[in-house]
Amino acid sequence: MRAIFLLIFLSCAGLISYALYLQWVEGLLPCPLCVVQRIAYWCLGLTALFAFLHNPQKIGHRTYSSLMLVFTLLGAIVAGRHAWLIRYPESVECGISPEEAFLNALPIAEWWPAMFEANGDCADVNWQFLSLTIPDWSLLAFLLFTGAIAYLLITRRG
Repeated sequence: MRAIFLLIFLSCAGLISYALYLQWVEGLLPCPLCVVQRIAYWCLGLTALFAFLHNPQKIGHRTYSSLMLVFTLLGAIVAGRHAWLIRYPESVECGISPEEAFLNALPIAEWWPAMFEANGDCADVNWQFLSLTIPDWSLLAFLLFTGAIAYLLITRRG
C-alpha cells in the first residue's frame, strides 16, 4: 500500500514537471482551468507524500485515501470541463474572466507566479498527442488516480 502512495506522489511530480516544461520551454501559458488542475495535482501529490512518510494504520490510511479521492475527483471535474470547453469554445468565455482574476489574486499566485498564475486561454489547443489535448490527458490521469485510490480504500489495512 505504501508503494501506491509513493507512486501517486511521483506521478503528480512528473505531471507538474511536464506542465512546467510545456510552459517554460514550449511557451504554452496556463489558463485558469490549467491552474486549478495544477493545484489539484499539488494537493493530491503532497497528501500522497505525507501518507507515504506517515505510513498510517487503518483510520489514517482511510483518511489520507479519502482526502486524495476528493482531490482527484475535483481535478477530474475541472479537467473534464476543460476538455469539453476545448470542443465547444463558443459555449463559455474563459480568457480574461473572474476566475482568472481570482486565481491571480491568490497568495500562491503571488508567491510562485510561474506555477500558479493564469494567463492563457482555456479554448486554445496548442499541443496534442495521439489526438488528445492536455486536458484530455489530465482527465485520464485523474481517472487513473481515482482507480488507484479506490483500490486503496477497498483493501483492508492494519
